Amino acid sequence: MESRGKYGQYIRWIFTGVDFLILNLAYLAVCTLTPVAEHFFSKTVWLMMNISFIAVSYFFSDIHCRRVVYADRVVLQVIKAVMLHTVIFMALLMFLGFDKASWRTYVKFYIAFFAGLSTWWLLSRKLLKRYRAFGKNYKRIIIIGGGHVGIRLMNELESDAGYGYRILGMFDNDKKAKSVKYYRGDLNQVEKFVQDNLVDEMYCCIPDNENDEMVKLIKIADSNAVDFYYVPQFGKHITRRFELYPIGNVPVLAIRPYPLSNPINALLKRSFDLVVSSIVLVLSPIVIIPVSIVIKLTSPGPVFFKQERTGLRGEPFMCYKFRTMRVNRESDTMQATRNDPRKTKFGNFLRKSNIDELPQFFNVWKGEMSIVGPRPHMIKHTEAYSALIDKYMLRHTIKPGITGWAQVNGYRGQTDELWKMVKRVEYDVWYAENWNFMLDMKIIFLTVVNMFKGEQNAF
Repeated sequence: MESRGKYGQYIRWIFTGVDFLILNLAYLAVCTLTPVAEHFFSKTVWLMMNISFIAVSYFFSDIHCRRVVYADRVVLQVIKAVMLHTVIFMALLMFLGFDKASWRTYVKFYIAFFAGLSTWWLLSRKLLKRYRAFGKNYKRIIIIGGGHVGIRLMNELESDAGYGYRILGMFDNDKKAKSVKYYRGDLNQVEKFVQDNLVDEMYCCIPDNENDEMVKLIKIADSNAVDFYYVPQFGKHITRRFELYPIGNVPVLAIRPYPLSNPINALLKRSFDLVVSSIVLVLSPIVIIPVSIVIKLTSPGPVFFKQERTGLRGEPFMCYKFRTMRVNRESDTMQATRNDPRKTKFGNFLRKSNIDELPQFFNVWKGEMSIVGPRPHMIKHTEAYSALIDKYMLRHTIKPGITGWAQVNGYRGQTDELWKMVKRVEYDVWYAENWNFMLDMKIIFLTVVNMFKGEQNAF
């Protein structure tokens, strides 16, 4: 029988051991490099530091086992882990009376620890994905149900070899499912297939009204030590996360609210926008003055281009940019194209370098935009696309941004075909539903990288 990886079961323990190594290296670095850390360099402090991390590992070491997790979520978990360690560690030291070291020493320690743990967790994810991509440490699974939910699940599991899933078969009573990839038979053949093959997980994608079939499948899974997962029968357009909680003995799924509906998250995002936009605006004359002079010298008209665009909750606002085109009557109705004759040579440079959007930091400072968010569209396009694209208006549940998740994934520039706007909306809605601060940092980083690398759709 084909091996799934001889050492796969030890990965969590090995990686957790490296977590402790990172913790102790940060401690050793601070004790060695900080002259005033004599109170920090103590067997008791060292022991309490490691004991504190045992509790952290209990809650967070599952990060090493998760097969599908994004980098921004990993860093967010690191932040939570370090914060929990801080609380436990400080409480233990205060209880024992060993909190005599300078607060600067603790700050240095936690900066080193956070940097080391973040680097390691991100690197370990890459290593593990590479390991799984080579056919190691994989899960052998079967999917029950070949409808649209089962197919969506199949596509997701196969989208990245680094997730480490091998689909052995798909079963469905519907004859139409015979044309689906991995089809192995109807539900009566599931038990024999599980007994004849080494199956780790069973994903049930049949409607919950087929209770008798589901009870049989659960019994088959229990009898053969197979992990059973039920996939809710949501429509293909329902992508938001749900939370399960009980009302008595009745399980209830509740739609998780948008992250930015939380006042703390909204305050964090707004504070970041206000600080960064203030700094940029203070320094902006270094760029604004020479750019303004060149714009005036190369074509007649104003320096800034103002256009009404759709903002938060569909409210219009005046969006600012450097003028990159000759004054024309189609500026409020027609998108820029690759070889648009309306663009000036200098304007083309401003667009490709994204410098034309610098004035939008004033919109951010005013609170009309955010640094990261869905790109604001012209009023005319909002009216047209809202009638053509499902969930289009959901992109306006958050403030528009200078850059966004759709843009760093290649969906920027002209939307001359409807599918391009559909994909842009999908990314924008996903961002609104999955926002976190580290995701914003990731998008900003990718935007800067793309600016230097050059983007094909920047015109």
